Amino acid sequence: MSATMLSSSTSNSSGNSTCTTLYDHREYARVLMPLFYSVMCFVGLLGNCLALHVIRPNLKKMNSTTLYSLNLVISDILFTLSLPLRIAYYALGFHWPLGEAACKISGLIFYINTYAGVNFMTCLSVDRFIAVVMPLRFAKLRKVSKVRYICLGVWLLVLAQTLPLLNMSMTNEEADGYITCMEYPSFETVDHIASILIGAVIVGYIIPVVTILVCYSILCYRLQFMAKNNHLTDKFGRSRKAIGVICCVSLVFVVCYSPYHIDILQYMLRKLVSDPGCTDLAAFQVSLHITVCLMNLNSCLDPFVYFFACKGYKRKLLKLLKLQVSMSFSSAARTSPDCSSKDVNDGTKIHLNSSIMGSERLPEMRALQHE
Repeated sequence: MSATMLSSSTSNSSGNSTCTTLYDHREYARVLMPLFYSVMCFVGLLGNCLALHVIRPNLKKMNSTTLYSLNLVISDILFTLSLPLRIAYYALGFHWPLGEAACKISGLIFYINTYAGVNFMTCLSVDRFIAVVMPLRFAKLRKVSKVRYICLGVWLLVLAQTLPLLNMSMTNEEADGYITCMEYPSFETVDHIASILIGAVIVGYIIPVVTILVCYSILCYRLQFMAKNNHLTDKFGRSRKAIGVICCVSLVFVVCYSPYHIDILQYMLRKLVSDPGCTDLAAFQVSLHITVCLMNLNSCLDPFVYFFACKGYKRKLLKLLKLQVSMSFSSAARTSPDCSSKDVNDGTKIHLNSSIMGSERLPEMRALQHE
């Protein structure tokens, strides 16, 4: 079961059935949350569709990074497409009139694409680590034939994490007549729910974030080391730019995902040793609604990372905004490849998060020219 199965509502369990303060923030939430998700849906969908447009011409020159990036962008697009129903749900004051089946389908899409994004970000960090630090020893793992199976494995892993949702009731009729969907207390009756969610946090957040931070930290160190020992490679400040984007991507990931998972972890650890009361549950509910918004903001922030990290993305966006009307699409494609496989093989760009990021021309990466 995915660790994201949370927000909060009244519960069917005996301990929380008398708690009537869980939706005291309804009047604020029904305005602020739909507004927040509407902006996020528009920006995320527009930005990620543009990223897909940038990646598409390079599919003929597919490499490992392009394939991971493609899956990540698709995941972000599918996630934003799942938001309109959630927007309607929040606008109605946490009321779901579409029935149990629609709630399950909506929740499944929502959670699958949230954690698919986390896993593909992790794959991208490992891919960049191998390409720069150990390109010869693990070159086989970057072959497209292998990466296709890795991507399939990621989707299967995410399905294994989220499909148990189908066996649980995800809607709950409240005393005031509202029907909630995908709210935490609906799962309170599940046996060992605290242990399950703690395990889900470890698999869905702690392992990925540690992997990403370790890979990018070593990558930054390697780029700094090479820049100090070969001033020609850093003539145009590419190492500094690459390190800056790496830090930005890592910061976005940590800031977006950490509050939500830490919130779950602390509450579930408390449940293992005590029985939190109504006041604690109400506070947990409000904090979850806030941290879920922050976590989902990641799919909206990705396009801004693309803008600063990928020259082709920036060029096409500016062209769409009529800031480069004199430059044709074909000319831009010829003069500045859009984060293509050549960029990766030459080592002049590093692809990170949901796109491709600038890097150094590393001598050891020449061995990857045959890909």
